[in-house]
Amino acid sequence: MNDNTNWHYENFDPTGSAIGYRITRKLDEVQSPFQKIEIYESTDWGNLMLIDGAMMLTTKDNFLYHEMMSHPALFTHDAPKRVVIIGGGDCGTLREVLRHPGVESATQCDIDEQVTRMAEKWFPELCESNGDPRAELLFDDGVAYMANCPAGSVDIVIVDSTDPVGPAEGLFNKAFYESCSRALKDDGILVQQSESPLMLVELIREMRGEMGKAGFTRFATLPFPQPCYPTGWWSCTLARKSGGFAFREDAARERGFATRYYTAEAHAAALVPPPFLAEALED
Repeated sequence: MNDNTNWHYENFDPTGSAIGYRITRKLDEVQSPFQKIEIYESTDWGNLMLIDGAMMLTTKDNFLYHEMMSHPALFTHDAPKRVVIIGGGDCGTLREVLRHPGVESATQCDIDEQVTRMAEKWFPELCESNGDPRAELLFDDGVAYMANCPAGSVDIVIVDSTDPVGPAEGLFNKAFYESCSRALKDDGILVQQSESPLMLVELIREMRGEMGKAGFTRFATLPFPQPCYPTGWWSCTLARKSGGFAFREDAARERGFATRYYTAEAHAAALVPPPFLAEALED
């Protein structure tokens, strides 16, 4: 179509690319104290959530991100009981974490309550576990939350953040990772969304470098498809203070819940980076 009036385009300067969606109407908009949140209806991708003009999620493909941000870490840890999610206001990662019956508590700390309220209204399927008695939803500064978290009290920290600008800028540096390291038990795992493994490798290298300064010694960056994010290829990075990234394959294969992307086989494949990425991330 040559008429752009019914299309939403996001230009992403760091990758020199753009992505567009054919939309039918704007459903909602709110300006929170932190950012502008918009909801659009699209012809093919369901509802879209934008924050300050940047794509956050679509109904069609969010399962890719939420499953890969949660299940690889939870199946890598021997027995994850206490999980903290920093960010994640759309609640999709929380839902996936709570699919694991062994998890005893999952705290989600997002600075902007309006993200969750908009998700409850327009993406209710992502919020179906918000009432789980194991769930705790906090609307506060995630940096401060981790700084005050008791030492050795957490099994897994998942940093489900936006790009490293604005409210999320403080979630990509040594000081924050030191707080995570202190809060994690010795066998704990830190997970952070780590942008495009194709076009933003330098950012991943810098992130892993800051994690290393904070005491993490082992890293694994797992790529996965994510059509609504720049380049269509995204990643999460797992970090540990000790131990490796072999995972409980039998448990993953025999999981008692349905997934749409994650499988033991997909997990194993993601642990084998393509040559260009492995070379770029060599220490």
